[in-house]
Amino acid sequence: MAATEHYFSATPGGEPKLRSLSVILAGRPVTVTTAGGVFSPERIDAGTGVLLGHTPAPPPGGDLLDLGCGWGPLSLTMAMLSPRATVWAVDVNERALDLVRRNAADLGLTNINACTPDDVPADAEFTAIWSNPPIRVGKNELHGMLAHWLPRLQRGSDGWLVVQRNLGSDSLHRWLQGALPEDFVVLRAATHKGYRVLRVRHRSGTGETQAIDLP
Repeated sequence: MAATEHYFSATPGGEPKLRSLSVILAGRPVTVTTAGGVFSPERIDAGTGVLLGHTPAPPPGGDLLDLGCGWGPLSLTMAMLSPRATVWAVDVNERALDLVRRNAADLGLTNINACTPDDVPADAEFTAIWSNPPIRVGKNELHGMLAHWLPRLQRGSDGWLVVQRNLGSDSLHRWLQGALPEDFVVLRAATHKGYRVLRVRHRSGTGETQAIDLP
């Protein structure tokens, strides 16, 4: 990848140079296709691995969101675990979206919509959000992205974010708690390998308090 090109570019330059990658998703070995110009094309990155290892299974139905999907490890996992749900794999990187579509087809998954943020229906609400957010896009862009999507969690639903501790997970935790509406609570669900897993809960409004059960 060129020095000026980032995995969050809308249209990465150069030939995609497709490659096969053997990984474990949803507890089963699978082969997926990745390419240069997307995030972590050679492996499931450490942060995504921490998120997958410290997040409960997604709800069996409804709309699930993978925010910043890359080549699709989170989307594919959600789709395999919740075949009756609709998974929205969202990214600005068109190459990443093409890879998600290819991987979904190769794995026989028909419940993934891979699309840009503008293509998600404006009235869509989510029963879960999973994200390894692109911290390096900059604080303003990151905050705007999370402030747009996290409030679209349905009541009683959770968002799960993984952020490296030395890249500002604790300051992001504080910002989220102050920026989100009052019926949201942000908790540190896990710490592993230098990463924090943050749980963003849209409280149900039925007397639920901050003392909610963690997985």
